[in-house]
Amino acid sequence: MLTRMSSSLMINMKGLDGIQGPIYVGTGCVFRRQALYGYDAPKTKKPPSRTCNCWPKWCVCCFCFGNRKNKKKVTKPKTEKKKRLFFKKEENQSPAYALSEIDEAAAGAETQKAGIVNQQKLEKKFGQSAVFVASTLLENGGTLRCDSPASLLKEAIHVIGCGYEDKTDWGKEIGWIYGSVTEDILTGFKMHCHGWRSIYCIPKRPAFKGSAPLNLSDRLNQVLRWALGSIEIFFSNHCPLWYGYGGGLKFLERFSYINSIVYPWTSIPLLAYCTLPAICLLTGKFITPELSNLASIWYMSLFICIFATGILEMRWARVAVDDWWRNEQFWVIGGVSAHLFAVFQGLLKVIAGVDTSFTVTTKAGDDEEFSELYTFKWTTLLIPPTTLLLLNFIGVVAGISNAINNGYESWGPLFGKLFFAFWVIVHLYPFLKGLLGRQNRTPTIVIVWSILLASIISLLWVRVNPFLAKTDGPLLEECGLDCT
Repeated sequence: MLTRMSSSLMINMKGLDGIQGPIYVGTGCVFRRQALYGYDAPKTKKPPSRTCNCWPKWCVCCFCFGNRKNKKKVTKPKTEKKKRLFFKKEENQSPAYALSEIDEAAAGAETQKAGIVNQQKLEKKFGQSAVFVASTLLENGGTLRCDSPASLLKEAIHVIGCGYEDKTDWGKEIGWIYGSVTEDILTGFKMHCHGWRSIYCIPKRPAFKGSAPLNLSDRLNQVLRWALGSIEIFFSNHCPLWYGYGGGLKFLERFSYINSIVYPWTSIPLLAYCTLPAICLLTGKFITPELSNLASIWYMSLFICIFATGILEMRWARVAVDDWWRNEQFWVIGGVSAHLFAVFQGLLKVIAGVDTSFTVTTKAGDDEEFSELYTFKWTTLLIPPTTLLLLNFIGVVAGISNAINNGYESWGPLFGKLFFAFWVIVHLYPFLKGLLGRQNRTPTIVIVWSILLASIISLLWVRVNPFLAKTDGPLLEECGLDCT
């Protein structure tokens, strides 16, 4: 988890810091109260445009001379300017005296804001607490003057009550937004839509410290929760695909939020990519037809670019090769398990209204030999990766057996198929190590289901064999007889 977070913080967060700021990740963050209260960010004043007054005095071009000449003509005496400033000052001060009576209950609150905003709207937004509503008008911090600590404590107890948020905007427009298990993404998204900017700051001395799940099963359940929250946001009204246009959210920042909610859907093509190598070994076909030289060059260039990008990310994030490889393994494992379950669970929740949950079944304590990533607590999430692992093993055995029976000519195409199958097996290696390291403690139901699913998929695909073209009508063959 540390590797994945460090890579994300060093690369994604720094990149987003140049747009509108990183996404709220749920911990280690400091907020301005005005941002949490749903106010729009203060607009920065644009720098004054360059005029002819900025040019040197020796500039005698016709445009500059004409402008200066016109400006000299329209200048007015200083006495008239003083009169205008005096009357403007009187006009600005006159409503302030009227508004001062409204702000007697909230000493130090801004008079203009308290006069403009209707008290009933504020109570509808923040709740029935005059002291708390008055505190929301304090932009630069500070405390309200109160009669006694006892009255302030009584008001605080009223605010933290369970029914205080009823019929208010809490959880909808202000504060932490409800409606998803990943409320941090929704909350940060709403703030960015109001024009606020977040800043990435990671000091040498850690400002915040927290705990994260270490073993594989706990990590998968955590990833399942994140992915399910992204699916919920995808089907909600706050989806970045259609929410927040016309606000303060920048276009590229919207892309980062779209990426944070659509990534669970990549589990479907990833599952297909992990299944195809075994199917090709079982059927004797390959994923792609024979490639030309130009297509091979494009194919190799794509892989070189992917590896080069990974190397650059490793050097930028200062991640060791071993940690980077664990991150790659967990990306595949989480994609074919937690992300896939999150997609189906989200669809069931949105379409059918069925709220399912996956629980962890602990079989034994942690072992020193198989700590961290290789510690197993068996759960339903482990069935799809285990099935893929067994399916690829069956495909490797079937492919080698077929090559032995057909002779040495079939060994050449076999190496390409074996490469992709072994690539999937290496990514799923933590399951293999967990299975071998926890003998006699693996639930029988998990092994039975995995073997059953792998066998059914293999037999069905061999029976269907979609790579062969189906022909209709009679099959014409030479009979060997001379009919002339």
